[in-house]
Parts: sequence; structure tokens; C-alpha cells
Amino acid sequence: MSSVKSSNVGYPRIGEKREWKKALEQFWAGKLEKDIFLQEIEALRLEHLKKQRDAGIELIPVGDFSLYDHVLDTAAMFGLVPKRFEYDGGPVSLETYFDIARGTKGAVASTMTKWFNTNYHYIVPELEECTPALVENRPLQFYKEAKEKLNIKGKPVILGPVTFVKLSKGYKESEFEKVVEQFVPLYATILAELQAEGVEWVQIDEPVLATTLSKEEIALYKEVYQTLKEAAPNVKVILQTYFDSIDHYKEVVALPVHGIGLDFVHDRGENLTALNKYGFPTDKVLAAGVIDGRNIWRENLDEQLLTISEIEEAVSKDRLILQPSSSLLHVPVTVKNEETIDLVLKNALSFADEKLQEITLLTKAVQQGKEAIEKEISVSKQAIQALNGSSFRNHQDVQKELKQLHSYKAERQAPFDVRQRVQQEAFQLPLLPTTTIGSFPQTKEVRKERLKWRKGELTDEAYEAYINEEIKKWIEIQEDIGLDVLVHGEFERTDMVEYFGEKLGGFQFTKFGWVQSYGSRCVKPPLIYGDVSYEQAMTIKETIYAQSLTNKPVKGMLTGPITILNWSFVRDDIPRYDVANQIALALRKEVEALESQGISMIQVDEPALREGLPLKREKWNSYLNAAVYAFKLATVSVQNETQIHTHMCYSEFEEIIDAIKALDADVISIETSKSHGELIYAFEEHTYNQGIGLGVYDIHSPRVPKLEELTRNIDRALKVLDPALFWINPDCGLKTRGISETVEALKVMVESAKQTRQNLLQNV
Repeated sequence: MSSVKSSNVGYPRIGEKREWKKALEQFWAGKLEKDIFLQEIEALRLEHLKKQRDAGIELIPVGDFSLYDHVLDTAAMFGLVPKRFEYDGGPVSLETYFDIARGTKGAVASTMTKWFNTNYHYIVPELEECTPALVENRPLQFYKEAKEKLNIKGKPVILGPVTFVKLSKGYKESEFEKVVEQFVPLYATILAELQAEGVEWVQIDEPVLATTLSKEEIALYKEVYQTLKEAAPNVKVILQTYFDSIDHYKEVVALPVHGIGLDFVHDRGENLTALNKYGFPTDKVLAAGVIDGRNIWRENLDEQLLTISEIEEAVSKDRLILQPSSSLLHVPVTVKNEETIDLVLKNALSFADEKLQEITLLTKAVQQGKEAIEKEISVSKQAIQALNGSSFRNHQDVQKELKQLHSYKAERQAPFDVRQRVQQEAFQLPLLPTTTIGSFPQTKEVRKERLKWRKGELTDEAYEAYINEEIKKWIEIQEDIGLDVLVHGEFERTDMVEYFGEKLGGFQFTKFGWVQSYGSRCVKPPLIYGDVSYEQAMTIKETIYAQSLTNKPVKGMLTGPITILNWSFVRDDIPRYDVANQIALALRKEVEALESQGISMIQVDEPALREGLPLKREKWNSYLNAAVYAFKLATVSVQNETQIHTHMCYSEFEEIIDAIKALDADVISIETSKSHGELIYAFEEHTYNQGIGLGVYDIHSPRVPKLEELTRNIDRALKVLDPALFWINPDCGLKTRGISETVEALKVMVESAKQTRQNLLQNV
């Protein structure tokens, strides 16, 4: 390598205007023939490669594109199909591939969970009763495609064997090393075939290296990669890490690979410190992640050049690659289509395409000298200074409140047992009360009316009348089904974070700022660009109207401060927890407003609390303490009679049980059905003595659960939980489901609750 090179770690799949999502959903709906679908997807994939080439990226990733999820792609490449999908070997068909992810009438979908500490979800591979085999060399296919159709000699991207097995389930912890060894020959074959094709560079992603690992696990890495090196000695393997620093720096940089990829953005300076302290091997290249791959703010190019200068003290230019800190999967595609954003803000933004430009500019500066990009450096500085100096980031009232945090009470008036007695007397709920998590189906009609209103084609009065009709309809449906605690359905909301961001100060929404969450599900995270302020009542009108239609309690529905924080692109000029507390103070005002209007059940959802955990366990406490404080700051000012609910997703309960207890919510609902009840085992070891609901069926699949499935889930939970504290609910909101399947599933849920309740009362 003669001089510094530019590289990319991965590119967004979805297209500038979600072309990928639209093609997928048309295919699933039977509106697009398979051949046409594959042609459209191929065209999009090639367009992405051309964009990276045109941006000046030298090492262009291939194989990072996916039809659903890259972890599922890896499992399919090895023929790892659960038995319930009746796979009989050979390349996994497109139909089977999607069945694993989405489920069928006769087979539940594979578990889905968070990709490290991001809001992306991956399909968890199931290794039990499966023997891995290389049924197709996917990286080779994509390399050939790029070479033959675009003359691009790409850099195949592969999820590494240690990380892949770590992310899988279906084996005992003691068998981990043995399971990894099963995959090593398959990876060796992949690399050998790539070498035979003339591939020069291969990126093997091992993000698990940025987590807390044992010395034995690091030793396993050495064995694995020595075998892979021997299988393809001429392939330049870059062992890629991201999302945090690596603990075992000396051991990792000594691994038998050609290069090491390190994150110099989210490492809190630790990778740079280790680099300066221990140096870097002279026989390796360093792929330095110097542009933030997970946030959307323009880089101060001058500051990044200073970081690169420090890196150059340990690594010569001819052994240096500049790239984003991680795949750009986690940011929107391009700023250019955002025509309505204030220029002060827009000029300070950088999405995927703009980040590629920043990489090529930094590469040019290292190659030719800083003066080669002096103009661009000045422009970046001015853009950042303009935003920092604007009124958006200097809201005097908010900053005054933040300084007075010590004056805010952070505990409820009475302990839970006192509150429980008062609340039960007030609500008179039956044993095993039933409820839902909050949202009901957002039909095409609902979305159509909202769009007409946003375009000005529907008056505020007409839109409000339409929303009220939907609320009324679903209050009646809930009463007919027999639910005990109702919700208004959230028909006025596009997204549980976006809705609140549109009503709070300091937030900006984009038109095309979509990112993939799971499958074809894309979200538009808000941009928290300024001080967060409470501007107006946000949920009062709809909640009060819903409560006026029924004698049963209706929950007020809010999204919690940590979820809003974790599901947003957050300003990076002040501490992240200061932003969380600004959000909490704003939500506190809404909670108090709901209570003052007679709403005495208020749910403040924190589905993203766990996903924000640092990858290093030793850093968990500071995050959890801040998260608990923000939640309580938002919720504890209510009276004892007011019941505070919260909801969480994907919580390995036993790992954060102290923090969950510290939230002091009266009722917490936790997703369990998607993990097939595995969470219930946690309660055999840990006691939870406040109200709790474990999601009894999976809302991410369109199938209607059977009565015996739900009854079995409830019975299992009641073996370790107090029936007097147990609630029955779906595992998540029902926004994405159809009306008929929602109603039928809830009927089954209520019937299972009735039967279990009757059995319990008979056995008293």
C-alpha cells in the first residue's frame, strides 16, 4: 500500500427514498413477481456501489447489502434453518429465508433482538439440531457481481465466526469454543475461494471484540484467525471492530491478520491511548474509524485531522486506511433531499453520502497536506459554530431548570406496597388484569387521513374528528373483547418518538431521514439539535376523550426520556445525560398535566432502556444510574393513587434487575414471547415484587396465537411470579398489525386470562 487509502465499512440498504422497503413489501404482498423483485433489488445494490465509487472511496464494501438482515444472511449461507421450516438442504430459498424472519401460519419466526447497543435488530441464529455447511459462498457472489457489472474490485464483508456464534443460541456456554470450531473450516473455504478469484481485501466484522471478553476468548481468536490465514495467505484480512474500544489491545493487534479496524469515535479516547502507549505492528495496516458512523453531525475536519496526526505518530501513511467508525447502516442516506430544514441546522448535518465525502476529504488532506482542503475545513468550522451559537442551543429557561435539578424530588411519596393498596381500592381490577401496550393498527386509511392533514388537504377540525372516530371505535372494540384497562390507540401518532419530538422544542424531523430498524421496518429518528423544552400539552386531548367514553381506566401514553434519547440522533456538544434530563423535565410537565385532568394510569414507556447499555459491563452502572434518574425525574411527582406503568423490550431481566427495581414503576411490562419465554427463567433466581406483565404473544408475526400457547406462557410465568401482581398483555404495541388478526389475538389473550383466573380462584 503506497499511501493512505479511503474505505467504507458498510452502506445503508434502504435507498434514498426507501426503494428497498417498497420492493420488499410489494413482493411479500404478492404484487411483485420474484424475478422483477430481484432485478429491482440488484439495481439498487449496484447503484449503492456506484455512489461509493463516485465519492472516491477506494475500498468499497460488497456483501454488506441484505434482503432482511446480515446475521440471517450468514446463517442462511451456512444452511442454518430451524427444523420447523422443513428445510431439506442446499441453498436456502428466498421463501424460506423470509419465513425464518417473519414466520408462517405453522411456524413462529426466529427470535429478533438488538444489534449491540444500536436500534437495529438482527435475527438470532438457532444452532440446535443444525449442522453448519457452506451451502453458498455469498461474499464471492457479490464480489463477482460488482466486478463483472461495474468493474469494481470490492472488499467482501463477512460477519466473523466468533461474533456469529456469540450472537447465536442453541448451545451451552461450555460448548462455545467447540461450536466456533465447527464454523472455522467453512470460513476457511470462503476465504480460499475468494483468494482463487483474486480478491485482495476482505473485511471480517468481529464487533464482539469491543465487549468485555475473557483471556480464553481472546486466545480463541488467535487460533481461529491463524487457521484462516493459512487457508488464504494472500487475502488481506481486515479484522473490523466498532462501537467501542477494545480491552485486550496488545493481543488483538497481534492477531494473525493483515489489518485491524478500530473505532476512534466511540472509544472515549481509549483506542487512541492504547495506540500511543503500545504502538502498532509494522507488518499490519490500521483501518481507522475517524468519522462517526452512528450520528448525523458534520465533522470538524480540523479536529479530525488532529486525531489522524496522533494516529500517524504510531502508524505510517502507507499503513493507514481512513473510514467511518462503523457501517453507515445506522444513519440516513443523504442530506441533499432535506429541502425544508433551517439552513443553520442543515449545514451542520452529515448523512451517509456526506460522510463518504468527509472520508475522501480527510484522505486527500493526509495525502496532499492540510492546505489541499483548507476551504472545506473553514466551511465545516463555520457550520458547526453557527449552530452552537444559535438560539436553538441557548434556551435560557431550560438551562436554568437544568441547573436547579437538585430542587426536584426524585422519589415517590410512599413505597410500592402502600401505593398498591391505594390503587387497588381505586381501580378494583380483577386478578390477572388484561391490557395492551398502547398502539392499535395504523391502517392505510389512518395513514392516508394523516397525510392529507399534513398536506393541508384536511382541516384540523376534520382530522380531529376522524381521530376521535377511530378512538371511539377501538374503545368499543376493547370493551367488547373484555380488556380491563384500555388505551386510546395512538392513531394520531406516526411513531412513538417522532410524535413527542414534533411537540417538544429542540427537535427537528427530516423528510427522508430513514434508517432500518428491522426487516423492512424503517424509522425516522428525530434530530435533537437544541435545548429540549415543553411547548404544549401533547397527549391530553385524545386521552381525556377516550376516558370520557368508558368507565374502565384508560392509560395515558408517553414515551420515556431514555427511549427518546436512544432513538434519536442526539446533539454532541453537551453531555448526553444533560439531554436526557432536559427531556425528562419536559415529560414531567405532561405527566402532571394528565394527572390534573383525572388520568390516573400513566404509562411512560422505556423499550430502549437496555439497548443503551455500554458494551463494557464495567460502564453499565453510570448509564443505568442516569437512566433511572431521568425516568424518576419524569414520573415521581404524581400522587400515590396514580399508577405509573412502563414497558421494556428485549430485557435480559437478571442483568439489570436492580435498575428496573429502582425505576419504582407500579407496573412494568416486558417483552418475552419473541424470546419464546426464555426471560421467565430469570425469575427463578431473582424476585420482583411490583406489578409486572410478561408479553404473552408475539406481535411481530401476523399469526393468531392458539389458546393453549398463551395459557402455557401464563402458567409458566405464574410458577415464579405472584398472581396478585401479574398483568396479561401482548409483548409490544399493535401498530403494525392488521385489524382482524389484532382483534382475534386479543380475544384469545383475554380468554386465556379468564380461564387462568378461574383456575386460580377455584384453587384458593
